[in-house]
Amino acid sequence: MTHPLDNPVLESLTGTHGRLALVQGRAARYPADVSPFCALPGEPGAADWADAARLVAPGEMVLFPGVGAAPPPDWEVLGLGEGVQLVADGLEARPDDEAVTLGPADVPDMLRLVERAKPGPFLPRTIELGAYLGIRRDGELVAMAGERLRPPGWTEVSAVCTDPAWRGHGFASRLTRAVAVGIIARGDTPFLHAIATNVTAIRLYKDLGFSHRRDIQFPFLRRRHSR
Repeated sequence: MTHPLDNPVLESLTGTHGRLALVQGRAARYPADVSPFCALPGEPGAADWADAARLVAPGEMVLFPGVGAAPPPDWEVLGLGEGVQLVADGLEARPDDEAVTLGPADVPDMLRLVERAKPGPFLPRTIELGAYLGIRRDGELVAMAGERLRPPGWTEVSAVCTDPAWRGHGFASRLTRAVAVGIIARGDTPFLHAIATNVTAIRLYKDLGFSHRRDIQFPFLRRRHSR
């Protein structure tokens, strides 16, 4: 039996995030302005890759988290991000009095923060994936965290970031704990992904009560233009 976190993107798109899913055969993806994540079965065949190609525009760059199989020639490999998957097994969820709920009206501020802090993919409609919390200083959004993938029984904590000018104040820890409150309240377990080389972030998450579940790759692919 497979675990929901073995293929978290596919599990999300065929479950809780089905309302957002674009599906072709056994391939699925999020809309391009929501997330660059695409999904395939654990052992994709030629037909699965062909279905994925029907969901991706020629020249478009996308991510296939957890897909270890080499793509066919009509896909160009742009990079292979090495990451880790961490699960909460000792996290103390805790609300934060300063954390405010972020909504569609806050997206411009969120995109500006992402540009400064560079936590990873965050697009104009990423907020539709789940709940987001932020901390403001003098009206400016200086830190945020939220929810992304939703495999059955699990919710990913994502977009944890702080403006470089405001780092060192513990905002990331506080917001991670605060986001976890809502996740646990609905019966899910928090998990997250981090870049393997980001040892500072990984140390922070382990100190908060996350543990390493497995290594995971994030193939960054571009669909080639047809000749």
